[in-house]
Formats: sequence, structure tokens, C-alpha cells
Amino acid sequence: MIKKKKIPEASIPTSSMADIAFLLLLFFLVATVIDVDTGIGLTLPEYVEDIETVEVPKDRMAALLINERGDILLDGEQVSVFQIKNNLKKRIVEKIELPKAKKLIVSLKTDRKTFYNTYVQALDQVKLSFFEVRDEYSNANFGRRYIDLKPDQQDEVKEKIPIIISLAEPEVVKK
Repeated sequence: MIKKKKIPEASIPTSSMADIAFLLLLFFLVATVIDVDTGIGLTLPEYVEDIETVEVPKDRMAALLINERGDILLDGEQVSVFQIKNNLKKRIVEKIELPKAKKLIVSLKTDRKTFYNTYVQALDQVKLSFFEVRDEYSNANFGRRYIDLKPDQQDEVKEKIPIIISLAEPEVVKK
């Protein structure tokens, strides 16, 4: 009788699988780009030890208040986020020919529980109102948009239309 020959079973060597998995993990950790939010780009004023309090006339201030529900008051009148720009543009244009000491100051004050998104949208609308007035002034006087002006012309426009925004400290919420 003829003996049957046993065929050895095929097997895959798994001893280096852990090494390969570790190398793949390491590769993807190194090669992945993580998006980091940078926040709001604000330039803070320099620290001054002796603070001098100056009374600002009411006609020079635009008070923007935002409560915890996202309701916005502009000089005591309720407005939506998207109405801020148009309301402020009128006030900024009125003050163009006045000296710098008489320009419009926008005071933005929030509640501590105000949603960050509402705050950023309101701040964007305030800045947009100043930028649009600068563009309109540049077109009227130089025939170009503000961004296309020469640096000395941009400085002239900045002097005529300075962006003055006061970010007030949020009030403490009482329970």
C-alpha cells in the first residue's frame, strides 16, 4: 500500500505585523495636518500705568449691547446682526470731515453668557461698516478701492476714517 503524503498547511508569518501596524500609525500621526483655530486678531493697546479718564460726548458714541439670548441693542434700539453695518455706516459718514478727536467710537459690550458666535458676527459687522466707508471714501477721492491705494493714500484715508472700537468688559451674571 502506498502511503499518502501529508501536505503542510500554508501559513502567513505574523510576527512582524505589530511592527508594520506601528509604522503605519506613526506615519499617519506625522503626516496629518491638524487645523488650529487662531482666534480673533486684535491688537491690544500698550499698558499705561496712569490712566486718565476722559468724558466722551454721547453723540460720539455708538453703544452696541448684546445680551445672553443674542438680542442686540444699538443706541437703545433693538436691531439684528445684519442691520448693524448699515446703521453704523450712516454715523461714520457724518463724522468724516470732523477732526480725529470727534470721530465715532463704537462700544461693544456683551453679557458673560453671550454666545461667542453672536459676538464675532457683531464685531465683523462693525469692522465691515468702517471698511465699506473707507472704500466709498477712497473711490470718491482717489478713484480706487482702499486696498488698491498707495501707502501714503491709505494713511490719509485711515486718518479721515479711523477704526475706533471699544471692547467693554462683560458684566457678571447674577444668579
